[in-house]
Amino acid sequence: MIVVTTENIPGYRVRDVFGQCFGVVVRSRGLGGNIAAGLRSIVGGEIKEYTQMVEEARRHAVDRLVENARAMGGNAVLMMRFDSGSIGETMNEVVAYGTAAWIEPDA
Repeated sequence: MIVVTTENIPGYRVRDVFGQCFGVVVRSRGLGGNIAAGLRSIVGGEIKEYTQMVEEARRHAVDRLVENARAMGGNAVLMMRFDSGSIGETMNEVVAYGTAAWIEPDA
């Protein structure tokens, strides 16, 4: 499945639009990861424990986005975006969303 952040895909035309599709993931670091991240934040620099958590959450959100678009009958997601936020002190929410569509190569 093609997932793009653009409205159009060069060489393709949009045959059908099925509507908004999304994938949601909520992640939390374990106690050990939170302690390590807290200690790392004292000295500054990248907090790799949280970077890894957000990268994995984005990948899983896109996987779920693709599943949702496919269930709607699409073979592409147009205008894909990410949104994220915190839930409490230790959880992170990531949403991937876009427009499920059926695309075909230009004739």
